[in-house]
Amino acid sequence: MVSLIKKSYKVIGLMSGTSLDGLDITYCNFYEKNYRWDFELLKNDTLEYPSYLLGKLKKSTSLSGLELSNLDIDLGQFIGLSCHDFIAKNKLTVDFISSHGHTVFHQPENGLTLQIGNGSDIAALTKTPVICDFRSNDIANGGQGAPLVPIGDALLFSEYDSCINIGGFANISYLQNQKSIAFDICPVNIILNWLTQKLDLIFDKDGLIAESGNINFPLLGKLNSIEYYSSSPPKSLGKEWSDEIILPLLNASDLSAPDLLRTYTEHCSIQISNVLNTSNIKSVLFTGGGTFNKFLMRRIADHTHCKIVIPKPDIINYKEAIIFGFLGLLRWEGKINCLRSVTGARRDNIGGAVYLP
Repeated sequence: MVSLIKKSYKVIGLMSGTSLDGLDITYCNFYEKNYRWDFELLKNDTLEYPSYLLGKLKKSTSLSGLELSNLDIDLGQFIGLSCHDFIAKNKLTVDFISSHGHTVFHQPENGLTLQIGNGSDIAALTKTPVICDFRSNDIANGGQGAPLVPIGDALLFSEYDSCINIGGFANISYLQNQKSIAFDICPVNIILNWLTQKLDLIFDKDGLIAESGNINFPLLGKLNSIEYYSSSPPKSLGKEWSDEIILPLLNASDLSAPDLLRTYTEHCSIQISNVLNTSNIKSVLFTGGGTFNKFLMRRIADHTHCKIVIPKPDIINYKEAIIFGFLGLLRWEGKINCLRSVTGARRDNIGGAVYLP
């Protein structure tokens, strides 16, 4: 067959996760070849948030309206300057920037989602078109506004039965009867990092502290019996849910940090494996920071016979930023980038606000 490349875009994709690890920046060449989309990851970086910004982001849910509006601008300017420097340093040609933003509130049951990181500031500082605010249109159409990555998984990573990303939350996407299914599975790093910080550490490297602890089976039973896990998709999670449902169970315990980490790691491995087993998944691509947690990954493998695929580190770290770049491409072309079968919206829709410089 003749290789046919119809068109291509050079795109910067940006991701800021709930675990506040930093701003992920990717520069990809997306190209249409033989009537399907593919990509090359050409450059990438992760920038830590400066301390003044990190402190505000950590308490963003409790800020006043004025303070939150100022944080939206501050974050937009940080992102804009970071992209400007990234473009200049690498001498890049960029068609547009696609930014997830940082989620402060996600309450689809109340018709509310908020991702900050002002798009107009990013566009002004980079002199480049910016696409952001990908969730609001789906929420307005009665959907969950999440997950958003399934269409990217389906079009860019179709060689796998399913894709799981383990970040602040674990989420999965897969095809069932030719229909995309995707949902958040459970909180992961947002809880594991919170527990580890009680030991004055940023995170539990390789899950070694968790591995040293003991499972508390009464607590594990309470975690596994949470109603969300038995509910059917579409469904999604946010920090507010985690704070309201998970943290009280952990705070009520007098267990040591290693025992809490061990118990919660087991909980995550069970919930992730349950989804794989009940969905009859044969192969799964794992990405996200949690994939580097060797103990967690071993426990998942112990609970499932599914073939676990761990890609090269650049894909582990930057797959979500790559996909948000791709979601921006679909928005730029006026094509559907949010699926009703995933979010429960009234219709498939096109998410993303465009800011021109």
